[in-house]
Amino acid sequence: MDSEIGALIVIFTEFYYWATIPLMFLIHVGFCMYEVGASRAKKHMHTLLKNTMLIPLVTITFIFFGWWIYFAFPNGPFIYKGLGLIDAPSAVPWSELMGPHLGGPPVSDAITADDTAFWSRINGVFWAAFLLFSWTAASIVSGAVIERIRKTAFWILAIVLGSGTWIIDAAWGWHWDGWMVKLLGYHDAYASGVIHAVSGGFALGVLVVLGPRLAKFALDGTPRDIRPHNPWMVCVGLFLIYTGFWGFYVACNVPIIAAGDIGAQGAVFTATTIYLTPTTLSGITVNFLMSLSGGLMMGYMVSKGDAFWTYSGGLAGVITASAGNDLYYPYQALIIGAIGTWIAYKMHFWVENRFKIDDAVGAVAVHGYAGFWGLVIAGFVLWGHPSSGFEGYASISPWGQFAGAIIMFWVLGFIPAWIVSKILQGAGVLRIPKEIEILGLDFGSMEEHAVRDREVAETELQHAS
Repeated sequence: MDSEIGALIVIFTEFYYWATIPLMFLIHVGFCMYEVGASRAKKHMHTLLKNTMLIPLVTITFIFFGWWIYFAFPNGPFIYKGLGLIDAPSAVPWSELMGPHLGGPPVSDAITADDTAFWSRINGVFWAAFLLFSWTAASIVSGAVIERIRKTAFWILAIVLGSGTWIIDAAWGWHWDGWMVKLLGYHDAYASGVIHAVSGGFALGVLVVLGPRLAKFALDGTPRDIRPHNPWMVCVGLFLIYTGFWGFYVACNVPIIAAGDIGAQGAVFTATTIYLTPTTLSGITVNFLMSLSGGLMMGYMVSKGDAFWTYSGGLAGVITASAGNDLYYPYQALIIGAIGTWIAYKMHFWVENRFKIDDAVGAVAVHGYAGFWGLVIAGFVLWGHPSSGFEGYASISPWGQFAGAIIMFWVLGFIPAWIVSKILQGAGVLRIPKEIEILGLDFGSMEEHAVRDREVAETELQHAS
């Protein structure tokens, strides 16, 4: 660092991303509470461990290849002007910048002195912020498939999504130089599609193969409402997810960047989006709260006061407006959040009745349908707005956003999940056997604990006598 100002910028940027990580960790805490609250007592530990163990599995695979994908794949590969993979020496798992580094001279010819001066301090926290996005993507699927999927099968699917398909879509549609941004004018500042639509589509692909819970549909096909066993836990879980979204939104920005570095006029930007376009934390704060409010109010109205869908509606509202919340006026964020929640609620029950899909927590609706339509709505509201500050990029348009929504939900979400799920089903390892599902996935451990409890009680009585 050649100046005190340069040192302060690096320190601030490092701390900025570091602070987003514990906030986003609360999203995972919220998902665990939410899923346990929605599942039945005989399946709690299975539900909890299924979601918990994706943390180490996705983390390890993300450091091996997930992080590299983001920097190496923005061209498709070969979609943008026939260009292929981009060399990403700082993101390969054996890079000196993927471990502790104090910014000294590089030891590899692939790394420059500028890399070690800046990325040595930023790479780890930036990697971790993206990793928490990966956990979120996989956890979205976890809730949809509770009470009937084998843990091992879910973990395989979590790796495919968390360290594979979602980071591919991030390279295509979230990287400032991604081919979807250049050719389609794709705009998705806070991940309506990049994380939520792809995860919702992925969850739907799994559910089509996995099938419903045994008690979900009556013999005539009428769906039953399997109520959350603990609505209070569901409520707290969703509020923790709301809280974690503050870190989620902030991690989607880049703090303090020189205007000249992105071909703009002026001295510095105090914040930009992931596309390196100007934004402010003040603006996204207002829009986040307005879209949350629109979702909560619509969720309450459309569900006639149902607590589960009211809280879920708040999340759907934020997700719908997230694509354009860097550019929307607050009243637009409010209305768009409400519209997305109405669509998500109506589509959830239509798909459930028409196709007999058992989405246990409404994850496909809240994340997938809301995220899909959030992209489409942004195309109309932001029509003609530049997608990037760089010259030659397509402008935002309804058709570019709709094409992006198809890519996110169907191409990178539904199709890979359906294929992997069919393979797991063919191998006989996708779904829990019916007998175990009826007894409860925690049956073995519950029996073991009951035996131990009886032994403890009997020993206490012996001592007492």
